[in-house]
Amino acid sequence: MPRVFVQGSPVDSYPRPAPEAGRGSVRRVTEVGEEVLHRPCRDVTEFGPDLAALIDDMFLTMYVADGAGLAANQVGVDLRLFVYDCPDDDGVRHVGHIVNPVLDPLDPAGRRLLDEGEGCLSVPGAVMDVPRPDRAVVRGLDKDGDALVIEGTGYFARCLAHETDHVNGQVYLDRLSKRDRKEALRQVADRRDEVFARRAAKTAALSS
Repeated sequence: MPRVFVQGSPVDSYPRPAPEAGRGSVRRVTEVGEEVLHRPCRDVTEFGPDLAALIDDMFLTMYVADGAGLAANQVGVDLRLFVYDCPDDDGVRHVGHIVNPVLDPLDPAGRRLLDEGEGCLSVPGAVMDVPRPDRAVVRGLDKDGDALVIEGTGYFARCLAHETDHVNGQVYLDRLSKRDRKEALRQVADRRDEVFARRAAKTAALSS
């Protein structure tokens, strides 16, 4: 079994962090409550250097924030796009981006829900159990406009579903009960400053 998949295809190895990050700039991560996170994003219709540069910035921002995935609206850009560098439950690393992602519906009879911890860079410091299917298939395009299908299981499936939610204007708090949402926001209040200090230190280290 290959240990790394890039854009859904197996490769012998891949740098960590991904090369895209070396071309990028750190952007501010939006936080829950900001309008751009709570409405469906626009389809990407223009492919070219601007889109490629956004992807580079998103990769670097994701790494600085210690994330496994990042959607464009999490850096304030209203476009259907996300990047990821995420392991699955077998330790296989998955790296890539997907434009205009659509999550395939799964047959309820054949799916298994995993109720496991989930965090979000836009909900800094909070981790809550969220039920997600143990498998995900996302269809979309790459930065050149070519068709792309990405499949994941376990934690990577959770990442794919989480990021597709983002481009549809949902954060994982929307999937929680009122009580659990309140607990998540309490965690944010307790840990936000620590999270942002860590991000700021990593950003400063890049420029030193």
